[in-house]
Amino acid sequence: MNIVVMVVAVLLSLAALGTIYRIAKGPSLLDRVIAADVLLAIFGAALATEMALNQHLGNMALLVVLTVIGFVGSVTVARFAVHRKEDG
Repeated sequence: MNIVVMVVAVLLSLAALGTIYRIAKGPSLLDRVIAADVLLAIFGAALATEMALNQHLGNMALLVVLTVIGFVGSVTVARFAVHRKEDG
């Protein structure tokens, strides 16, 4: 189990680093917003991994809130991008 945890931790860390790089260097605002949403999903995966490792559900409410925030943020940005494309 320790090997699996280490592999998951390394993969999530590399994904977070790549996402943070995209937030910093993204060529457009839409790229940065999508990267922020991906970073939120990575945090959710890390929370779920921690809960599975320690066999508890203490952070379930936080995981649900993160998921809802990510969904609402993505839908809001998509609607904004569509309206902006129609205007231009």
